[in-house]
Amino acid sequence: MVFPSPQPQVPSPCSSMHELSIANSILEAVCKERERLNGARVTKVGVRIGELAGVDPDALSFGFEVLVKDTELEPLALAIEFVSRRHECSHCGHVFTVVDYRMDCLACGSKETRCISGDELELAYLEVEES
Repeated sequence: MVFPSPQPQVPSPCSSMHELSIANSILEAVCKERERLNGARVTKVGVRIGELAGVDPDALSFGFEVLVKDTELEPLALAIEFVSRRHECSHCGHVFTVVDYRMDCLACGSKETRCISGDELELAYLEVEES
């Protein structure tokens, strides 16, 4: 029996659509804030992205750069802060970073823990040039 050779994996053009939409939402928020600040020049926007948010930071950065290019916002920079998944123990209150999907408490061994961070996707700050 002959099996066909595996074809190389080519990324789908739609694989970054999610991140492009997020980049567009970030820029809409920047534009609204610019209006509120009477057209002030925004130089940098910072976002927090949790490891559970399902966002590819490289794809987000690429989409952001594409959307900003040749607009009045250029050279607006994007800073991405990665947020690790953290849990809190319901038994002893210990807070810890989840590593390798190990979610039992590192202090007391309890399996009763809850996720307290890592699913963020939020606008953290804007840097604005003073006139």
